[in-house]
Amino acid sequence: MKRTSSVIRRVVLAAAAVALAAGCTPDAAGTGTGTAPAPSSAAPGTVPAATPTTDDKPPSPSPASPSAAPSTGKPTAKALMGDGDENEQVRELQARLRQLDFFDRAPTGFYGTMTAASVRKFQARRGLPETGSVDAATWQQLLSVTRKPTADELKPATTNKLDTPDPRCMTGRVLCISKESRTLAWMIDGKVVSSMDVRFGSENTPTREGLFKVEWKARDWTSTIYHTPMPYAMFFSRGQAVHYSADFAARGYAGASHGCVNVRDRAKLSALFDQVKVGDKVVVHW
Repeated sequence: MKRTSSVIRRVVLAAAAVALAAGCTPDAAGTGTGTAPAPSSAAPGTVPAATPTTDDKPPSPSPASPSAAPSTGKPTAKALMGDGDENEQVRELQARLRQLDFFDRAPTGFYGTMTAASVRKFQARRGLPETGSVDAATWQQLLSVTRKPTADELKPATTNKLDTPDPRCMTGRVLCISKESRTLAWMIDGKVVSSMDVRFGSENTPTREGLFKVEWKARDWTSTIYHTPMPYAMFFSRGQAVHYSADFAARGYAGASHGCVNVRDRAKLSALFDQVKVGDKVVVHW
């Protein structure tokens, strides 16, 4: 019996050694019940594909391109006149709006914020889209409720009433500029040849008062200090000049110059520029 038990013990130990050599180890849970790896179904010489985890997801569909989305908005009507335009049709527009009390100043021919606001008021009154620009529908409605402007309506002498000229303006050729009435009167031997609205510098950059003369002229000039356009500039006092101002045409007296005398009617100033000569008097007064 002892010999038989010894033989059985040797057989068991040999079997255990074979199992260890085959790689049978305790499982991850530590139960000691080893399991052999599952046989691979891959063909010899190939690498099995990785098993997907719960983190593996199909790629999300790409969002549709904005250009591919169908448009539901209505097409915008083409503007005939809008911000920044400057021509005689704009002048007519302003004159017609003025007939209806939507525009409270002399036409300038420049389409700025004031003109846009007047157009919006008209559009609101007529039940039109309040765009502030003039399309065909707005223009036709305006034509139907107004008459053709007269020459005086298109180019009135001035919005502001001229005051009594300074005595220094009563002789010779003079640009007579009044801070009281905010007007410029071109006078020859005491008679007013033409007049126009003007604005002046702010409190920090006032327009100088006194008797001057036109020192030099420039039809196209850009300020070397402020880098802004100064068309039809007529310089009279150390850099201060009479010149056209697109900002004045657009915003009126809501703004101010850096000391120059701004004119908002480009066409009238253009005509005046051709008449004024270097050496003509300039009087700035209250």
